[in-house]
Amino acid sequence: MNAESIIKSIEKEYLKTDLPVIHVGDTIKVGVKIIEGGKERIQPYEGVVIAQRGAGINTTITVRRVFQNVGVERVILLNSPIVANIKIIRRGKVRRAKLYYLRDRVGKATRIKQRFDRPM
Repeated sequence: MNAESIIKSIEKEYLKTDLPVIHVGDTIKVGVKIIEGGKERIQPYEGVVIAQRGAGINTTITVRRVFQNVGVERVILLNSPIVANIKIIRRGKVRRAKLYYLRDRVGKATRIKQRFDRPM
């Protein structure tokens, strides 16, 4: 066995199997585990996926939302134990892999057309 196959076999244990298929442009709601004091709770984080990178256990997505007129982006490691669940709210119809141009837009200009040919 070469080193690459050994690494893949170790990573396979930590891959999540319950993740939905996420595409750039989708609006998703991510349940993020937060520990406050001794208590643990799940805080939802809803936004548009503007980028996706990596493969296997290193897959990350960048989720953007506007909170109190300030754009907030969060990079989420999909296979992290911090991510409790991911729910797709709506599918977006986009023509590029990275939606960084949304950073410069405000209000109605940030809207993305909805896509109906993919299941939720």
